[in-house]
Amino acid sequence: MSREVSVETTGETVGEAKWKALRDLERIAPGLDRASVRFQVVAEGERGLLGVGYTPARVVASADAPERESAAPGPRGEESPAATHTRELVETVVGALGISTRVEVHESADEISITCVGGDLGLLIGKHGHTIDALQYVANAAAHRHGDGKPVTIDAAGYRDRRRATLEGIALRAAGRAERGERVALEPMTPVERKLVHERLKDVPGVQTASEGTDPNRYVVVLPA
Repeated sequence: MSREVSVETTGETVGEAKWKALRDLERIAPGLDRASVRFQVVAEGERGLLGVGYTPARVVASADAPERESAAPGPRGEESPAATHTRELVETVVGALGISTRVEVHESADEISITCVGGDLGLLIGKHGHTIDALQYVANAAAHRHGDGKPVTIDAAGYRDRRRATLEGIALRAAGRAERGERVALEPMTPVERKLVHERLKDVPGVQTASEGTDPNRYVVVLPA
């Protein structure tokens, strides 16, 4: 059995109104699947002349919620403060982008992993992964600012697996050039991506790797051993 829940919210933009609606729905029906939410844009919103004043965007959001919610604590109850802060940051960004998706958190002793499931995630990933990489960079910067050095990885629609395959191909081609005596500087990468390249090439004979530069433009150099 399920019941329909519905809210109407306003915001300066449609994306902001959708984000507010998602948060309101989650308060009404905890554990709601964000990917199942249906939106109706009542008004697009309009800025006033010369930027003075505006007519707010108005959105109606509805979804089917379970009639009964489990009394057992969910994953959110087990999150560390750092994981909760990171999840809320990602939810805020995807909401502002107008993306309806479910944000899942997996935390280990060494890493916080955020996965966005469902919805149109192409906008979140961005061209060549620039948007999701930027979000991941901001999430890592925020984690460090709050005193938690645990790295954050953000994934959507399997992008990180595809990126891993791409990086391994780049690393192996660079290793081939290094074996012929070249010193190869790769593109700037995140700490997680640099670690992937170092790990992939650590057992390749005849080459070695090093990281140079400063974040966010720190990169891997592949050179003859």
